[in-house]
Amino acid sequence: MKNSIFNNLEIAFASKSNRDLSFSAFIFKLMGRPIIVKISTFAALLAVRFHLPITSLIKSTIFKQFCGGESQEDSEKVINALGQSNIKSILDYSVEGENKESHFEDTTQEILRVIALGKVNKNIPAACVKITGIGSFEILEMANSGEPLFKRNKIEFEAIKSRLNRLCMAAQENDVPIYIDAEESWIQNTIDSMVMDMMLKFNKKKAYVFNTLQLYRWDRLDLFKAWLSKTTSNKVLLGVKIVRGAYIEKENNRAKVNNYKSPIQPNKKATDQDYNSALAFALNNIEHIELCAGTHNEESSELLTQLMKDREIPKNHPHIYFSQLYGMSDQISFNLADLGYNVSKYVPYGPVKSTLPYLIRRAEENTSIAGQIGKELRLIQEEKKRRKQLP
Repeated sequence: MKNSIFNNLEIAFASKSNRDLSFSAFIFKLMGRPIIVKISTFAALLAVRFHLPITSLIKSTIFKQFCGGESQEDSEKVINALGQSNIKSILDYSVEGENKESHFEDTTQEILRVIALGKVNKNIPAACVKITGIGSFEILEMANSGEPLFKRNKIEFEAIKSRLNRLCMAAQENDVPIYIDAEESWIQNTIDSMVMDMMLKFNKKKAYVFNTLQLYRWDRLDLFKAWLSKTTSNKVLLGVKIVRGAYIEKENNRAKVNNYKSPIQPNKKATDQDYNSALAFALNNIEHIELCAGTHNEESSELLTQLMKDREIPKNHPHIYFSQLYGMSDQISFNLADLGYNVSKYVPYGPVKSTLPYLIRRAEENTSIAGQIGKELRLIQEEKKRRKQLP
């Protein structure tokens, strides 16, 4: 992008040593080769299944690039480093693949600890949760389909809602908002209903509860407007995080197999248009909305800065946050923070083996995003070249 506010690579990579840049370049080179990603993914899953000693290799490579550490305490170094550049950290407990009530309760307790930490650490502005981290996917799917729940299923479903209520209550009591992630379309309606109930309960003076809109779905912009109508009529604030989305192939395949219209936009252009329209809609109603713009897209990020300027909205307005994933798009995060905007990084953490499903998904998603890996690598190489030319 010509004359972009994100062109200053010195600011973007100021926190990285030459060794750090070389390491990141190595990771992105590997991720830029789909066949290597597929083979590595298969090998990693196989090694974990048969208890082979692979943890140290994962920890020293892809885990190091995209995760803060194995625990909250282990992640403090990353949190503090980002904080020095005025970038906040949203700790994301990224343990996936478990399906026991005891695990769901353990995850709830872990996120309660994140909320408590956010109360005393100014570098942690919010917590986050994936509903399938605190409850069974199968129960959510059953509830979403409208089929009757048997007694045991009802108890499990009520337990999910109870855990979510505890998290939202803690968010309000500790003045640390919580972002609820979007998930697959065949459980999303149930999640949306649960989260709206929490918004109506806790968002009376401030948005403590945020839901997530995936704009790669063609129905989300209209839903955004419906949400605002409901929250304003109930005199509460709407907390919303907007992203493009992460389940395109999975959604399209399921729609094809089950012979229904895919919820996914017909093309990327339509997704981009709805995402940017959602930004404009949010800013036109910013007194009623608290927004987290989650994106690695420079055009959308720069558009949001321009929309703020056009509407004379201060750069540090408390209702607006830009957000990117840790380990990616530093040219966006660090330059925005340097200019005085509110910026956060999602910082995943958790035991290496338990975060492997997240890391595999991250690798596969990045490989499928047109140009993303190539851009990350190109910017790193440009910065290395710039440093070599310094006197």
